[in-house]
Amino acid sequence: MNKTNISGAADKRKVNPNWFTGKTWMKVLSEKIKAKDQDIYHVHFEKGSRTKLHQHNGNQILIGVKGKGSLEIFKKYGTSKNNFKIKKIQKLSLNEGDIVHIPAKTLHTHGSVDLKKEFSHIAINILPKKNAIYKTEWYESDFKTKVSEII
Repeated sequence: MNKTNISGAADKRKVNPNWFTGKTWMKVLSEKIKAKDQDIYHVHFEKGSRTKLHQHNGNQILIGVKGKGSLEIFKKYGTSKNNFKIKKIQKLSLNEGDIVHIPAKTLHTHGSVDLKKEFSHIAINILPKKNAIYKTEWYESDFKTKVSEII
């Protein structure tokens, strides 16, 4: 059995800036507790930062830890893999203690909604099958009507 704590500045890891709209950092908790069936992250979004549009090949669970955030779900229109139309079909507020399940292959974005406050959550990425690799596909978009490319 392994134990860790999400508080404190130790073990902060930079994220790929191409996948976020502002400053974001994370801690990889699954490495600390040696989890094998899921990847677990504590993700911290600075004021107004959020993920770019993306989808995963496995399910994802988000647990609000601090501040106020949101999760937006989109529907894809068209057959092109990297240039297609989108429409927002759902927006959920994420507060401290909220838990949400995002099914695999759901086009979405999440992060801070307030330009004055930070937001953080625990992300649990459930592997699609034993010994598989959890994959995320990232997109450049206007968050409204279109996706212009795969990042």
